[in-house]
Amino acid sequence: MEPEIKDLQNFLNRMGAKVEGAGTNVIKIIGVKKLKDVSYNIMPDRIEAGTFLCATAITGGNTQLNNVVSEHIGPIINKLEECGCKFEINKNNVIIDAPKKLKSTDIKTMPYPGFPTDMQSVFTSMLCTAKGTSVIVENIFENRYRYANELKRMGAKINIEGKIAIVKGVRKLSGATVEATDLRGGAAIVVAGLIAKGKTKINSIEYILRGYENLDKKLNKLGAKIIVT
Repeated sequence: MEPEIKDLQNFLNRMGAKVEGAGTNVIKIIGVKKLKDVSYNIMPDRIEAGTFLCATAITGGNTQLNNVVSEHIGPIINKLEECGCKFEINKNNVIIDAPKKLKSTDIKTMPYPGFPTDMQSVFTSMLCTAKGTSVIVENIFENRYRYANELKRMGAKINIEGKIAIVKGVRKLSGATVEATDLRGGAAIVVAGLIAKGKTKINSIEYILRGYENLDKKLNKLGAKIIVT
C-alpha cells in the first residue's frame, strides 16, 4: 500500500504491463507478451526527505526541501510538529523551522499510511537530545534496534525492552568511533553526529551509501562538516 508500489505500478503500466490494485492490499497482474521502452520520472524518496527533516530538527535549523510529496510524509511531519517544529507546506516543497530544543514524543511504527519503520531509527537518534522521555514501539520488524548501542557510545540514554525503546533525552552527545549497523541505523548515527560535540567516525558506511545519494554533499551544503574516505 506504500506510494512506492503505486509508482512501480504506474511505471510498469507505462511500459505496457497490466497491473492494478497498487495502494490496496490486493494487486492483480495480467501477463503480457512484452514490455516497451519508456522514459519515466521516479517519485521523490520520502525516507530521504524524512532524514533531512530530522537532521534539521536535531540541529535547530531551518531548511527548505524541494521535490517533496508532502502527503507521503504526513506522519513524519505530524510527529515533528509534536516535537516543536513548524512547517510551511507548498505544492513541491516543505519548509521546516526547528526550535532550539526539541520536545519528546512517542512513536509506533505501522504499515503505510502509518509512521514508517524506515524512519524509526533516525527519529530515535533525533529524540536522544529532546527534552523529556520518548517511547518508541517497533511493530514491523524484529531486531531493528541494533544501532542503539552505537548511540549509547555517544552518550545517549536508550533502554531496549523487546520491541520498545525508551529514550531519555540528554543535554548533549559526544563524538565517538561507531559502526553503521545497517542502512537506516547508519543514517541515524549521521544525524546524531551532526549535533555531537567533537568528531564522530562512522565505519561500514557502505550501508549508508547504498540508500542515500550524495548524503555528505547535501548535508555539507547545509553547514555540516562531513568527510568520506
